[in-house]
Order: sequence, then C-alpha cells, then structure tokens
Amino acid sequence: MTTCISHFLSLYLPPPSLPSNSTTFTFSFSAPLMASQQNPQQNPLLQDFIFPPYNIIQPNHILTGIPTLLNKLESDLIELENTVEPIWPKLVVPLERIIDRLKVVWGIVEHLKSVKDFPELRSAIEQVQPEKVKFQLRLGQSKPIYNAFKAIQESSCWQTLNDAQKRIVEAQIKEAVLNGVSLEDDKRDQFNKIQQELGKLSQKFDANIFDATKNYEKLITDKMEVDGLPATALGLYAQTAISKGHANATTEKGPWIITLDFPCYRRVLQHARNRSLREEVYRAYTTRASNEDLDNTPIIDQILKLRLAKANILGYNNYAEVSMEMKMATVDKAKELLEELRIASRNAAMKDVEDLKSFSRDQGSIEATDLRHWDFNFWSERLRESKYDINEEELRPYFSLPKVMDGLFRLSKRLFNINIESADGLAPVWHKDVQFYCVKDSSSNPVAYFYFDPYSRPSEKRGGAGVEDVFSRSCALARDGAPARLPVVNMVCNQTSPVGNKPSLMTLREVWTVFHEFGHALQHMLTKQDESLVSGTRGIEWDAVELPSQFMENWLHHRDTLMSIAKHYETGENLREDIFLKLLGSRTFLAGSEVLRQLRFAIIDLELHTEYVPGGSESIYDIDQVVRKRTQVIPLFPEDRFLCSFSHIFADEYAAGYYSYQWAEVLSADAFSAFEEAGLDDDKAIEEIGRKFRETVLALGGGKSPMEVFVEFRGREPSPEAFLRHNGLLPVIMST
Repeated sequence: MTTCISHFLSLYLPPPSLPSNSTTFTFSFSAPLMASQQNPQQNPLLQDFIFPPYNIIQPNHILTGIPTLLNKLESDLIELENTVEPIWPKLVVPLERIIDRLKVVWGIVEHLKSVKDFPELRSAIEQVQPEKVKFQLRLGQSKPIYNAFKAIQESSCWQTLNDAQKRIVEAQIKEAVLNGVSLEDDKRDQFNKIQQELGKLSQKFDANIFDATKNYEKLITDKMEVDGLPATALGLYAQTAISKGHANATTEKGPWIITLDFPCYRRVLQHARNRSLREEVYRAYTTRASNEDLDNTPIIDQILKLRLAKANILGYNNYAEVSMEMKMATVDKAKELLEELRIASRNAAMKDVEDLKSFSRDQGSIEATDLRHWDFNFWSERLRESKYDINEEELRPYFSLPKVMDGLFRLSKRLFNINIESADGLAPVWHKDVQFYCVKDSSSNPVAYFYFDPYSRPSEKRGGAGVEDVFSRSCALARDGAPARLPVVNMVCNQTSPVGNKPSLMTLREVWTVFHEFGHALQHMLTKQDESLVSGTRGIEWDAVELPSQFMENWLHHRDTLMSIAKHYETGENLREDIFLKLLGSRTFLAGSEVLRQLRFAIIDLELHTEYVPGGSESIYDIDQVVRKRTQVIPLFPEDRFLCSFSHIFADEYAAGYYSYQWAEVLSADAFSAFEEAGLDDDKAIEEIGRKFRETVLALGGGKSPMEVFVEFRGREPSPEAFLRHNGLLPVIMST
C-alpha cells in the first residue's frame, strides 16, 4: 500500500530563540489542558498516522492534543523565522509543514463535529478554538515570512519559478496583507480581537442551527394527517419513531415522527395533502434558529458589524471587497451576472407560478387563488406527474445507492481513465455506514483515497453535503521513498437511509448531490500539483471551485450514464426508455423558479456585505424583503427567517461569495458543452475530451488562474450560452 502522510517531526524540541523582527505569542491554557502534555504519546491526534484514527478520538484528546500541537507549531514557526531565507527550501517547504500539520489535525476535529456531534465534543472544541485562531493569526502576520516572500518576488530568481510557485508566492503575500501583516500595533490588536470573535460567532451560529433542527419533532398517530405521503417516507418516519422509543411503530400504522432533517422535510412539502401539516413544517423549517436561546439574529448582526469593521481596518469600503481579493470576479462583475440571470429567469418563473395556479385550479384546489410557499412544492410535484407522467417516489427503486455508485465509477473510468475500488477495513471510520475507497490509475497504482458517509443521521450529523481534503497531494510531505503524499478526501451526504432490508433508494435530487460532491472529490484526488498549497482546490479562486461539481451533474442528462445507474434494485430491470425521455423533457421544468431561488441567496449575500449598515435604520430582514421582492413571484412570507440558517455565509466560507454557484455554473455548462459539441455518443471523442478535462481542470489545481485553466481546456473564454440553453432560458434572454 502507498502511504499517505509525511513522517511528523518530533513534538518535543525545545523552542529556539526568537528573532528580533518577529512577534511572540504565548499560548496559555488551563491546568487540565496543560496536564495533557505529560503523556502526549497516548493521544491519537499527535500520532504518526497514515489515516486519521477517527474511531478512537474523544473530547479529552482534543483538550489535551491541540495545546500540545500549538506549542510545537509555535516552536517550529520561531525556528523558521530565525532561519528563513528567500529561497524555496528555506521558506515554502518548512512553512508547508506547519500549515499542513495544523490543517490536518484541526480538520479531523472539525470533521468529527460535523458528522458525530455531541455536547462534550462541542465543548472541547469551543475551549481550544481561541488558541487555534490565535496561532493562525500569529502565522498569518509573521513579518519574517512575509518579507521573505516579498524578497522572492523581487529577486532575480523570480523568473526561474514555475507557474504554480509564482501563484503560491503571490497568494501568500496577498493573504498576509488580508491577515493584517501590515497593520500597526493598535489596529492589529483590534483586527485580532475581531477574528477571534468571528470564530466564536460562526461556531455558535452553526450550533444553533443544529440544535434548532434537532429540537423539532412532530409525533403523528392519525394516518389521515399523513395522507399522500409515500410508503418510503412513512417508513423513514416510523424508523425515526422507533429510534425515539416507539418500539412498535410501523410504516402502515405508525406512529410517525417528522423532523426538520432535509430528506424528511422535503417529502412533507412535496407529498402531504394535509395543507396545515405542510404549513406547520414549512414555518418551522424557515424559522429555525430564530427564537429564544437559539436566535441567530443578534449573531448575524454582530458578524456583519465585525466583518465591516475588519474590512475598514484593512482599508476596504466593505467586506465584499475583501472577499473578492481571492476570487475571479469583482463586486460589480458579480452583481452584473446576477442581474442578467435575474432578468433572464423572472418571466419564466412568473409563467411557472401561473401554470401551477392554473393546474391546481383545474384540480379543484381551494388554495389555487392563494398559492403560498408551503403549496409550491406540493403542486409542482403534482404538475410534474401530470405533465410528464413521472412520479419521483415511484422511481426510487431504480436508483439504489450501490448501483448509483457503480455507474458513477464507470463514468469516471470512461472519462478520466481511473479505477475505483472498495478499500473498506483499510482505514478507521467514524460510523459503521462510512465506506472507504481507493482510486487507482490505469496501471493499478493508487492515486488517492476517499471516505463516503452517505446517510442522514439527524441526532449527530449536520445537514447538507460537502467534500473536504484530509491530506492534500504533496511532494515535500512524502515519506518512505514515495514521490508524493497521496490525497485523501472526506465526502459527506445526507440522503435517505436504508429502511428495513432495502438499500438506500434515492431520489434524482439525491443522485445529483452524489454526482455533484464527487466532482469536488475528483478535483482533490486527481490533482497533479506537487505543491500542497495549490493542489486540489487549494489556491483556486473561490468562485471557480464549483466547476467540476456542477460539471458532473450534467452527465445525469446523458442517456447512457443515467440508464447505467437506473436499474431496479430487486429485479435488475432497466428504467424504461420512455421514462428516460420524460425525465430529459422535464429538465427545464420550473427552471426559472429554481434559478430565481438561488439568485435570492446570492443577491442577499452581496447586499448584506456591501450596502447593509449594521446598527442602521434597516434590519437584515428589511434588506431580505427588498431582495425577495426582486427574486420571488409569489407573495412574500413575512415571518421568513431563512437568514438565521444561512450557514453558507455565516458559518462557512461563502461570505460575499454565494454568487460563486452561478459564476461557476456558467463555466461548468460551457465545459460540458465541449462534450456535447463532440457528440455524447462518440466514445473516442468523449474519452479524448475527458482526458483533457482531467489534465486541465482536475489536474492543475491552483497552480494556474481559473481563466487560464478554462481557456487551456476549452480553447476560449467562457460563454453563458450553454447555461441559459440548459435551463431553457436562452429565448428569454434573447428577447429582452
């Protein structure tokens, strides 16, 4: 087996003397934390592991391990500052080791919080996080390191660096400035206090969403109340009831427990004929974390206030300007794209609503004249069933998780010439449902590994889906004679769990999510960059990172790909050709409404980070209401508190960057159109273009600018034509 992590240096070297031009930080921990350093060899976080020991890490390991790690990294940083020279081996290589070690260990901790949360774990992380942020600030504001990078850029050896190395130098200089390296003492202290507080607030924001989601449970004993809900949903609700102590719960007779976990919530909105139930669940979901002790409103206000203050300290007018420094777009360019898409989709969205009203009226619905937010999904599904004769729930047996993964892996082999094999048992996992895979090249050599955690676990696991690198590819961090350390990735989804003896039977939306997240994983795993600071998605401008993920979604509209995964889990029967054609025909069904819904999120994000004045006369909900008037075509829901659960921008890395989904979707649609132009049934052409996609978009990471990478693949700059065509909006934009 090819090993995947560098040999860690000893944790117990005495700290060298501090250079005169650097700032020292003393890490002070309470007595219980300091006691940990007496026996660090027993702490799994501090071991020389090949794969993370996810199965044995406990809160006390965090409380004891993180202080020891930070003290060790502080010693390493002091040594680097003492010996730094403006040459690669004396600057970037030792810096990479420091950055990587912290990222790996803290990444393990954060990952466990997202997939296996419990109070003691959360408390341990909250206790050590301030010191972790303190070290990151210390590292980011190191003037010896900053000056060394500046010296490289200004030296005669600059021209000898390759593109990736130049990008690393430029990014490190820019990031240092954004981290406050140039600030005077008073302003730097103020900046650091803001960063500490923002870290705490983001953690609290995320925790409130998790707790609010978990706190809602609705017990139902009357089957009339769940009329319309499919057997698969009732089975899930009964299984939840069993886990909550109702041992005799059954699919047919209940009782059933409805939660706000997304697979559960979505089915109620789509299928429950009980309008009052739909309204109750919708209200609960859209007002999560907006009441009493879990109210995120003051946290949002404080986050926005601190972000603006941070931007002003750095010399910017608003936080969006800070965010755009590490992106392809500018604020104006991002707003321009969003407005173009809003205009293109609004008329289509208005027609969507009129179609729903007309259809519901024809069905004799009493709500036809007063279609509300909790009615939209229900009548959308009924119209889809009527128009295309497609029932999403009836299609579930054709999309079992094992067959979906098999088809995804076959597609990856066809496009990128890789083989993916199960490696269960090779690495420790955090839950029995987690699967582990090895990615191999055409010569059967391992090139990467990934974990896959597919199912929803509302009691301990955050909602949503995501991919994160555990280890990035790195030549400097290789060990045992290997040419490079191989990438290892976590891929997490929240799809429907298996019920009884059945495998996980997926909706098409859940299949799209798996393909989407695997696109992210591919960019991490198939990178050919040997510098970890630009391998995978590292160093890529944030508004381009969604390109591979959205690109992979497009393959589900390709007949051979979809039919390869759409096989009945019991009989092996293929999905009928006429059903595939109906699915293809429904591709643009309500596309205008969906685009407009996403635009609301992107526009409110930019408005809050450009125009909104914290503490001013307008509240965040006033701003949101203005945005909703521009992006919604049904009456507003006044009590909407979606912002209180908008974790992308308040607890993740999408602040003033949610527009990235639309920006990258233009890129991904255009990239997929290269395959369309070659002919999706031309196997040789598809393989050639697939290899080219791998060697550019997936391989180059942050070593080249996204625009250069795109042009290298496509032969020209991107065009929005394919995006508009795929969404059925091209005629609309042409007529406006």
